Amino acid sequence: MSEAVLAVEAPGVPAPGASGARQFWRRLRTQRAALVAAVVVALLVLVALAAPLLTAIEGQDPTTYHPSLVDSARGGVPIGSFGGVSAEHWLGVEPQTGRDLFARLVYGARVSLGVALAATVVQIAIGVVVGVAAALGSRWVDQVLSRLTDVIVAMPLMIMALALLAIVPSSFPRPVLVALVIGLIAWGNIAKIVRAQTLTLKGLDYVAAARLSGWGTWRIARRELLPGIAAPVITYAALLVPSNITVEAALSFLGVGVKPPTPSWGQMLTAADVWYQAAPQYLLLPAGALFVTVLALTVLGDGVRTALDPRAASRLRIGTGRKREAKA
Repeated sequence: MSEAVLAVEAPGVPAPGASGARQFWRRLRTQRAALVAAVVVALLVLVALAAPLLTAIEGQDPTTYHPSLVDSARGGVPIGSFGGVSAEHWLGVEPQTGRDLFARLVYGARVSLGVALAATVVQIAIGVVVGVAAALGSRWVDQVLSRLTDVIVAMPLMIMALALLAIVPSSFPRPVLVALVIGLIAWGNIAKIVRAQTLTLKGLDYVAAARLSGWGTWRIARRELLPGIAAPVITYAALLVPSNITVEAALSFLGVGVKPPTPSWGQMLTAADVWYQAAPQYLLLPAGALFVTVLALTVLGDGVRTALDPRAASRLRIGTGRKREAKA
């Protein structure tokens, strides 16, 4: 019965199936900024995945020291122009250590993107489970989970992350630990979104039809409600990734994130704060990579939000039309 009701699209809920996917791609293709951002993100992910191949082509690795390439008399400033750029070191070398900057930059992309994506998966998984359970559970369950979510949202992320990362033994894999800490602390907002969306969907006809047909609560959640909350969850996830990249960089900058010799962009910024005059590229390269990544992911996330929300696209078209009429 519920499958028949599903054929009628609920107000404000994207139609499931192949037609919904085609509509999403059609709307996304009309946004040039989002497409450019998607290309940039794809290139960054490709660079991160191909880091071993790229460094092998260059003939370097991110951990080998080259003391002969730095001037010890000047405090370890790289020898040569532009920070020691050469055919062997495409972006120059790190001050004091002489480690290859290109290798550290591309391997740092693996850590920064990997930690951000893993943390986002943890946040989404916990938030969806808690949000759906609160919306479908009894009043007591809803009150307990809602108050727990409020506590999580009120927690200062950076302070809690600093405290947790400082007490965990250093033998634990640091990138995994950072991803888990971010994910376990910052799932409150997605839980609130999922709970509100699930409460809205509970009152729709196709959910009532599924309930009358004898389906259990969790079968209704899996078959009827999860497809309906997919759009806001995907939208929020796309916006969470750049936020998590920034948090990872900040934690590494503060010295409690990824530990040397594993490179990350935040860790590179920490070591570069005293070299911005003598070797500015050591600061500009990771800062530029971080800025481009966060900007591209933010623009892509906004494009995904607009493509998944027909009302937002309609408002955009209406606003553009009014501006044209005003100009005319």
